[in-house]
Amino acid sequence: MTYAGEMQVVYSPQHLLHDPATEIESSTSHSPFEHTGRAETIKASLLADPQFAFRAPSDHGVEPITAVHDAGLVKFLSEAWAEYQQVVGARREVVPDLFYRHELRNEMGDSEEPESVVARLGWWCFETTTPLTEGTYAAARAAVDTALTATDVVLGGERAAYGLCRPPGHHATRDLYGGYCFFNNAAIAAHEIVARTGGKVTVLDVDYHHGNGTQEIFYDRDDVQYVSLHGDPRRAYPYFTGHADETGSGRGLGSTFNVPLPKRMADDAYISALSTCAEKIAAFKPTALIVSLGLDTFITDPIADLAVTTEGFARSGALLAQLGLPTIVLQEGGYDVEALGRNVHAWLTGFSA
Repeated sequence: MTYAGEMQVVYSPQHLLHDPATEIESSTSHSPFEHTGRAETIKASLLADPQFAFRAPSDHGVEPITAVHDAGLVKFLSEAWAEYQQVVGARREVVPDLFYRHELRNEMGDSEEPESVVARLGWWCFETTTPLTEGTYAAARAAVDTALTATDVVLGGERAAYGLCRPPGHHATRDLYGGYCFFNNAAIAAHEIVARTGGKVTVLDVDYHHGNGTQEIFYDRDDVQYVSLHGDPRRAYPYFTGHADETGSGRGLGSTFNVPLPKRMADDAYISALSTCAEKIAAFKPTALIVSLGLDTFITDPIADLAVTTEGFARSGALLAQLGLPTIVLQEGGYDVEALGRNVHAWLTGFSA
């Protein structure tokens, strides 16, 4: 169903195919924080407002994915769940038993990708909260198509578009999945814009959790700026990245900007930090902006500890609109599901006001 409106929303029901029943987190097995209800509540909130026009994504093939990710990761995700059923036995969710680390071999040299599917899980995945299910690969491919279709809309002349991506993407590195993420939707879109236009792009990541994958992919590039404000990694997942002294390398030196945030930061202080990020973006002079929109900075999010309100999200969207850049907004986290739909709506309407 399509509604006439000001902002196009790209949505695919294929996300429902990724439907894990459990995750392993905090040394427990429990219902996943990242589940189908997140995208569905956002969809319902935006459908209720005629200023949003829904459309389905178009198929962009695998080439934009392999332009950013190791082709081996794509192949693995396309076949691992089914292979695991044959080799190990029937399992609804598939998670690694062990993880490859260079220190396992040290002076013996790095290993090659192992043959066993059990071992390959730990080769391509970096943590335990991101199970594979029968429909995960199809859902992840659809999330990429959602991001790229929103990109097409903006490159076609629209001021902004919103991609309701699920699974999210910003934790996926070039050759690892994890953190609820399989393919890095924002990174794939950013690379596509550079490839198609020759212009520079900024990825602004406002998720509570640092987008380690997006940073890793572009760390040595000077045509994609990565700007992130997030929970301080001294206390917040993914712990190993997101410190202020991570600023890029080689040609990319200075193109990464991290703002670690203290606990319980509320609206005014958050908007001040976001204003600093906006200044960095303006100085970079990108031709387009991609926002990795995580709403887990919300005051009652169950796996975060900031204190941004719904009004704060509206102010955030309005502030970034002042940059005047063609903008692709792609969904990342946000786990207070009861509030998630209205928070996304507030951010997007703040941007569109």
